[in-house]
Parts: sequence; structure tokens; C-alpha cells
Amino acid sequence: MFIKKIGIDLGTTNVEVFVPGKGIIINEPSVVAISTVDKKVLAVGKEAKDMLGRTPDTIVAHRPLKDGVIADYRSTEAMLRYFINKALGGIHLFRPEVMVAVPGGITSTERRAVIDAIISVGARAAYIIKEPIVAAIGAGIPIGGASGHMIVEIGGGTIECAVISLGGIVASASVRIGGNKLDTSIMEHVRRKYGLAIGERTAEDAKIQIGSALYLPQKLTMEVKGRDMVTGLPRVVSITSDDVTDAIQNELEGIIQTAKDVLHKTPPELSADVMDKGMVLSGGSSQLRNLADLLAQATGVPAFVADEPMFAVIRGVGIALENLESYKKSLLAMR
Repeated sequence: MFIKKIGIDLGTTNVEVFVPGKGIIINEPSVVAISTVDKKVLAVGKEAKDMLGRTPDTIVAHRPLKDGVIADYRSTEAMLRYFINKALGGIHLFRPEVMVAVPGGITSTERRAVIDAIISVGARAAYIIKEPIVAAIGAGIPIGGASGHMIVEIGGGTIECAVISLGGIVASASVRIGGNKLDTSIMEHVRRKYGLAIGERTAEDAKIQIGSALYLPQKLTMEVKGRDMVTGLPRVVSITSDDVTDAIQNELEGIIQTAKDVLHKTPPELSADVMDKGMVLSGGSSQLRNLADLLAQATGVPAFVADEPMFAVIRGVGIALENLESYKKSLLAMR
């Protein structure tokens, strides 16, 4: 019998969907717009993200996932149904098998919520797999060998740091710091320093365009538009890369501490392997300028960013889904 398989990276910022034979077919923001009048879902994904911060009182656009886990069950269910139906396309006769990547530090209650949400939208079977495992697979790390590999997955809501050997996690840490916290810190810094209130999307643009983990010898600048905190009128200010670096210092320290904690927990033999091979960075937020250099300086372990780091997790989910028998022992839960 022909049964469809679908892999999903249910991220705080983006949802990516993989179908064997087709590859990554969906990459959209994990945002849902709901009418406050009749509680109907009005938009999901890119269309809903365009509404963020721009909706009237009757519409609420929000992210149903917070720090990598379900914060709003009903909205997450609606979002999953939308993406699964979009992936299957048109009329589908068979219920799909769905594999979802979740943060390594997820609790059993949060895990249950993910499985229930997948089954409720019509999946035949649900598989849950930890993000560090699939991020390592997607980054091309041979996790099955008796050798230590370190992966640092920095997403929108969480940092997943782990040392992997023989297909399993030997030492790990999951901390709820990610790209969204960086954006919030930039918003607060601009408000304090320039008296200007800016939105999430403006802060994210600043992070991407001029952000750096280390102070740059030649500063980058960009203009940001927002609302003056005193007059309440629109105003434009010019901010520099140093402003962004200043703003995100606390989060950078959190990332460094997470990597150090995992290295402290790693057995000596595997520490030697990690020192030889270096740590691999993946996830959208790992693309921040000079982040690998900062981690290498702070830990003494070489660090480099994976190819296409944003898609490491979903690529890994796809590989695990296509070779389910080989990766069965890496699954966290299945139903």
C-alpha cells in the first residue's frame, strides 16, 4: 500500500516540510492569524507573518510555538493541518506517516502535545526525534561511528548543543535562547539608546544586515524606522553594527556558556575527538557574522558553520524518514 511520509521541522520561527522524493517543499514562517470575533483561522505562514504588528483589534497574528514548544495548542493544530494538507496536495486517500523534530530539552508533556497534534490532523503514525540528532545528520556528520561529534543548533527559540557518538547523545544542553531573543534585545537597546520603538521585523532585519557577534573593525550602518518614544511621531535613526553587538551580549554569553557546559560533561576520549574535528554550527541564527569565531575563541575548540545551516534539521529529518529502520533507536517517541 502506498503511504506518504512527511518530515516536519516545527520551528519557533519557521516550519519546514520535507517529502521523500521531492525534498524540502515548504519553508514558511510559523505564524497564525486568528479572528477574535469567531475564533476562525484567517491565515497561516507567510501571509500571516505579513500581518504581524499590522492587524486591527479583530485579528490577532501570533506565533503558536514558543521556545521550540507548543504554547497555543489550537493554533499549532491549525498550522499543522494547513502545512500537511499543502504538502499532500489535493485529494489524499492515504493517511501519512509524520516525523517531527523537537528540542532536546522537551518535557514528556510537551512531547505528548506534539504527538496528539500530529495524530489529530490525520496522521497514520507520528515519530518524534531530537533536533541535535537530525541537525547532525543534516550537516553531514556520520553519527553512527564510535567517535565524538559536537553540534550546536541555534534556532529561533532554542540552542541545542550536543556531543553525539554511536547514534546517540552523550552530553547535551537545551537552552531557551535563540534568534527571537536576539531580536527582542535589539528592540530594547534601540529604545533605550535612541528613544525609538521599533518592531520585531525591523530588529530582525538589523540583525541580519549589520549584526555581528564580534565588534567589526569597519562598522556597518543602517537606517531603522520606528516611533519616537517622546513625541509619538515616526522617526528614522541610523544604527551601527556595534549597537547590535552591544544589544546581544547577554544572549552571546548564554550561547558560549551552553557550549562550555556540554564540553564539561563530555568524557575525555570524546573531548579529544571534538577538539580534532571542531564543533559544527547549524540553525538560522548560526549565520550571525563571526559567531563561529567567537565560540572558537571562548572555548578553544575550532568552530565552523554547516552548509545551508537553516536547512540542516529538515535535511536530517528527511534522511531519518527515508531510512527509518536505521534511525529507529534515535527516535524519542512514536505512535
